[in-house]
Amino acid sequence: MSSLPVEEQQADVEVERTRWVLNSPNPPSLLQELVSSVKETIFPYRSKLTSSSPKQPRSRVAVSVLQGLFPILSWARNYKASKFKKDLMAGLTLASLCIPQSIGYANLAKLDPQYGLYTSVVPPLIYALMGSSREIAIGPVAVVSLLLSSMITKLEDPITDPVAYRKLVFTVTFFAGAFQAVFGLLRLGFLVDFLSHAAIVGFMGGAAIVIGLQQLKGLLGISHFTTKTDVVSVLEAVFRSFHHPEAIAVGRTFASIKGYHIDGNKEMVAMGFMNIAGSLTSCYVATGSFSRTAVNFSAGCETVVSNIVMAITVLVSLELLTRLLYFTPIAILASIILSALPGLIDLNEAYNIYKVDKLDFLACIGAFFGVLFASVEIGLLTAVTISFAKIILDSIRPGTEVLGRLPETDTFCDIKQYPMAIRIPGVSIIRIDSGLLCFANANFIRERIMRWVIEEGTEEIVIGKVHMVVLDLSNVMNIDTSGIQALEELHKNLVRLGIELAVANPRWKVIHKLKVAKFVDKVEKGRIFLTVSEAADACFSSKIAGPCTSG
Repeated sequence: MSSLPVEEQQADVEVERTRWVLNSPNPPSLLQELVSSVKETIFPYRSKLTSSSPKQPRSRVAVSVLQGLFPILSWARNYKASKFKKDLMAGLTLASLCIPQSIGYANLAKLDPQYGLYTSVVPPLIYALMGSSREIAIGPVAVVSLLLSSMITKLEDPITDPVAYRKLVFTVTFFAGAFQAVFGLLRLGFLVDFLSHAAIVGFMGGAAIVIGLQQLKGLLGISHFTTKTDVVSVLEAVFRSFHHPEAIAVGRTFASIKGYHIDGNKEMVAMGFMNIAGSLTSCYVATGSFSRTAVNFSAGCETVVSNIVMAITVLVSLELLTRLLYFTPIAILASIILSALPGLIDLNEAYNIYKVDKLDFLACIGAFFGVLFASVEIGLLTAVTISFAKIILDSIRPGTEVLGRLPETDTFCDIKQYPMAIRIPGVSIIRIDSGLLCFANANFIRERIMRWVIEEGTEEIVIGKVHMVVLDLSNVMNIDTSGIQALEELHKNLVRLGIELAVANPRWKVIHKLKVAKFVDKVEKGRIFLTVSEAADACFSSKIAGPCTSG
């Protein structure tokens, strides 16, 4: 009798926690999420402003907008002379490397040398205003120059009609920047992630070898060189999508060393606008160069002011040294390009990919051999296909784990990973290892759970020990109608066997959709739990009084 109040108090606590789960507010709609994402890009500090008070002066909102579009306004107020000294030296060092490389890469893009130098002036200045990476060095790069010339020479010959060729180059640059700026504003930066790191490593290695072979003509002075063989061709979509993930990856690499984070969407916006501005000032596609960024970092740069110093130095060289640079031998330009290629072939990273993930390594070598022996699009298509196959396989065949409680804790873990975990008598706790319970995997998960219950739990069911199956949905971020239907069928099948179904730790969108679909009413609100531990304790308490019942 004395324990009754304690049991009632515990029951009240469980009911209250169930109400927390079921009475949570509705999640934001798709339109609200889209609008919020755009606001996060344009108003990066507005959430901080609006959290303190409902109304803010228009001037502060305007400052937030300007700081979102031009991050330089945020840190320029605290810029010190000591930082400028380091940025000045880094910028001059960067310019000494950038000037010859820009001329060489312009030659690779089949443009006159001055256009490579233009590309090292305007885009870095625009990025300095809009970019957030402190170390990245903006300008022309070898791979993009190769892709650009390979694509446009199919439409115009740069020798017979150089004016039309240049017009196409600037047009492609404009649209590449426009697409990227729009993608960044719409928070579509995740699209670049479909080109995996392993694919980029393989692509860079294959492209480096192809570029090296093409430069042998200029290095060795070969006057007759066949152009009939389709050495490299490229799809426009590949051109637009490749160089930007590389640039964002370069920025993130060095940002992680310095201990700060950069937003990929903001970087897309900055690089988009810098290429739009570049296309209007006789520049071709610019992006972040890993080799020059490494030099910039090693030279001790503190901010993007090093890009401004580099751009001004290149501009002065354009005014004073153009005539001298005109007589630079082709062999020298070819050797400059060749000197940058070994850094593109990363054997150590390829070996690390092989050790960590064999499917990623397969994507890596697929991109490498595809670019080397077929074409750029074949190499990338192979790598992306393998990567997608891996994603699809993981999505349609997710794992399910049987959980047990670690001794003397309330923590539930996979009994295969933690053999010391103890299964709760009468309760089968199963965790779904998938972020999305959808049409692609719902039936597989339902059949797998039922097969496990029937085949492995037959003996326990016969002797009447299993009373409840608890689904841990902590990993499931979202669910669709097929997933809900699969849960309903699972519930019906378990009821036929005299087993109850409970749901533990459903996420925000999941519990909202389960309520709308009235699935919660079918399994009873008392079988929705905040944690797995509460679900196990609830069934254990029910068994003390009597078997769990569906009523």
